[in-house]
Amino acid sequence: MEKEENLPAAGIPVSEIEQQIRNDFKPHTWNDIKTNDSWTIFKVMSEFVSGFDIMARIGPCVSIFGSARIKPGSKYYRLTEQIAYRLTGLGFGIITGGGPGIMEAANKGAYFGGGTSCGMNIELPHEQNSNPFIDKDKNVYFSHFFVRKVMFVKYAQAFVVMPGGFGTLDELFEAITLIQTGKSTLYPIIMVGSEYWGGLLDWIRERLVTEGMIAPKDLDLISLVDTPDEVVAAIGQFYEKKNFTPNF
Repeated sequence: MEKEENLPAAGIPVSEIEQQIRNDFKPHTWNDIKTNDSWTIFKVMSEFVSGFDIMARIGPCVSIFGSARIKPGSKYYRLTEQIAYRLTGLGFGIITGGGPGIMEAANKGAYFGGGTSCGMNIELPHEQNSNPFIDKDKNVYFSHFFVRKVMFVKYAQAFVVMPGGFGTLDELFEAITLIQTGKSTLYPIIMVGSEYWGGLLDWIRERLVTEGMIAPKDLDLISLVDTPDEVVAAIGQFYEKKNFTPNF
């Protein structure tokens, strides 16, 4: 067994990565490609059908994104749990990636708040088991990240973004891009933790806005807050200002 220091960040032994690269670059016949692609189509379709069937019945929900590496009892874990608990008190269910860390905290808050607790799990070779606070009939597994992200966005009526890494950034910018381009309904995107996210938003203002990569008004799509009260208020003010209610 290889020593931990010889493992890359993903935790996959170097030998496995090398073998994966060799397999990816191995010559394939047209028949191999066509067969594999055909099976992929059916697998993707089955994931969409299964996800739609389960999620279409859940009612109004908030998707909460954040790191799987946050430990129980830590500041952001407790904060996420409180936010989810408060949101279930307003009648919202909670959608997460179904794993540990922030995802577990959000599902836990929903569970103890008596609300709907959904987990959109992803099948990975070396990570992630579902957390124990997901409703048994709402624990969905996906092989493809893009199908999973459709479920995050399609069935959410607000997005709460807790501190996280690349996966969280991917989910955050997916939601922003879909709303910015009009491909998704305008819903609140609330980033929690000014100490954590402040530098990113400063960079967006100083680089993306200043250099004309995005319009200044695009920043209006995002709110930055620090407390459960502010999260609840931001969602409430959004719906009050637009003069409509969540799809209960």
